[in-house]
Amino acid sequence: MKLSAREAASYFAKPDPNGTGLLIYGEDTMRVATRRAEVIGALIGPQGEAEMRLTRIPASDLRKDNALLNDAMLGQSFFPGPRVALVEDATDGLAEVIGNALADWRSGDAQIIVTASGLTAKSALRKLFEGHNKAHTIGLYDDPPSQSEVDAMLTSAGLTRISRDAQAALSALSRSIDPGDFRQTVEKLGLYKLGDPTELSPGDIAAIAPGAGEVSLDDLLGIVSDGRTAEIASVLRRLYAQGTQPVGLCIGALRHFRALHGVASDPGGPSAGIGRLRPPVYGPRRDAMIRQAGQWGREKLERAVTLLLDTDLQLRNSTRAPNQALAERALIRLAMMARR
Repeated sequence: MKLSAREAASYFAKPDPNGTGLLIYGEDTMRVATRRAEVIGALIGPQGEAEMRLTRIPASDLRKDNALLNDAMLGQSFFPGPRVALVEDATDGLAEVIGNALADWRSGDAQIIVTASGLTAKSALRKLFEGHNKAHTIGLYDDPPSQSEVDAMLTSAGLTRISRDAQAALSALSRSIDPGDFRQTVEKLGLYKLGDPTELSPGDIAAIAPGAGEVSLDDLLGIVSDGRTAEIASVLRRLYAQGTQPVGLCIGALRHFRALHGVASDPGGPSAGIGRLRPPVYGPRRDAMIRQAGQWGREKLERAVTLLLDTDLQLRNSTRAPNQALAERALIRLAMMARR
C-alpha cells in the first residue's frame, strides 16, 4: 500500500501497530534514517532497543544468510511488547527473501521495516510492499521540508523562541539548501543557542549557515530557462567565485536543454516525456522542467542546443575572446530566446 506525503506524515507519528511491514526509500539517507528512527520509536517505544525488541539486519548480512529475517521476525524478547525486524540498505536483489518473510508473517510476529535508497517505479521492492494489503510504502524525495517538518525539527532542537524575521529566514533557507544540510543546520542552531534565553535571530542563522548564500548551476539554469536576463550576470559572478568554470557551466547547460528537448519531443507530451528521463527527476525540479519544456517547445529547444554546442566548441578551441564572456553571451541569448 503506497502512502501519499500527507498520509506518510501521519503514519510516521502513529504507525499501524498491527501492520506487517513498511518500506521507506529515498536518496536522502539522513531523511530516511530520521523517519526510520521516528517510526520505530513510535512502534516499540524509547526503551525498545535496550529491551532487545529491535533487531537490525544489514542488507549485506541478509544476502549471506537468508534465514536472518525470518529468525528476527519469529524470535521473542525477554521483555514484553511489540518487536521490529529492521533491514537496512536493501536492494531489489533481496525482494524474494523479504517477500517470503512477508508471506510467512503472522499476527504477533515482529513488524518488518525496510530502508532503501532511491527506487524506480519498476522496483521489485516497491511492487512487493505496494501490492501488500497490510504493508506500506513511503517514498522520501529531495523536496524542501514542509512547514510542519521545519517546526518539528526546531522543537526537537530546543528552539522555541524564534523571531518573525528568523522564521522567514529559516523558511527561505529550507528551500535553498539540501534537506539533509538544513536538518544539520537546525541541529547546530540548537547547540549554538543552548542556554541562551534570547530569541533566535537572522544573525544567528547567518553565523551557523554561511554557505546558505551559495548558488548552484540549477539556480542559473532556472533563471535562463525562465528568461530572467537581468539576473544572469550576478549569479554568474557568484558561480565563478565558487570555482565553476565556463566549460563545465556550458556542459551542464547543454545537458539541461537536451533533457528539455527530449521532454518536449515526447509524443505523449511533457508530462509523459519527463517520466522517460534517466536518471529520473522528482519534486519541484520535475514540475519546473515540465513547465519549461511546454513554454519553449521542441523547435526553440533545438536552436538552444545548437547554440550551446557552438559555444562549447568555441570554449574548447583557442580563441581570443575570454571564456567567461563567451559563456555569458550564450546564456543571455538563451534567456532572450525564452522570452520570444
